[in-house]
Amino acid sequence: MNIFRKKDELLAALGNIRAMERLHVDTFTEEKIKNISGLKVAASRDGQFWVSFQELNGYLFMNTTVLSRVDLKTLKGSKITILTKDYEIEIKSDEKEIESDFSNVSNTYMTKVSFVIESKERDIIENRNFEEIEYQLKKKTLRFLMRT
Repeated sequence: MNIFRKKDELLAALGNIRAMERLHVDTFTEEKIKNISGLKVAASRDGQFWVSFQELNGYLFMNTTVLSRVDLKTLKGSKITILTKDYEIEIKSDEKEIESDFSNVSNTYMTKVSFVIESKERDIIENRNFEEIEYQLKKKTLRFLMRT
C-alpha cells in the first residue's frame, strides 16, 4: 500500500478533515454519472454532451448534462452554440448559477444546465442535423462533435 495513503488513514483516524476528504469515495455522484437520462448527442476529448427535453407551461426546455474533466462553475450563466452546415444557433442558459458535481471515482465533473429552446432547435438536436456544439462558460469553451 502507498505510504501516502497510510499517512492519510492515520491522519483521518486522528480527525484530520482534509485526509478524510482524500480518502472519501463518492459513490453518490458516480451513480448519477452512470445513470444519466436522455440521449448522448455529442462527444469529444473535452467530454460528453447529453440532452433530454421537457415541456412546462408552454415552454420547451432542453436539459443538458456535460461530463468532462473540467470544473464548470459560474454565477453568470452559460451558452451553447449549435453549428450546422448553413448557420449557427446561439442559446443562453435558463439559470445563471452553474456548478459541477465531482466524482473522485472516475475523476469526472458532471454539470447540469437547462436552456429554453424552440421546437426547430429540438428537431435539429434530436435528428442530429448539426456538426458541432460549443458549450461556453466564462472563458472556457468545450467543443463536442456530433455522435453518430
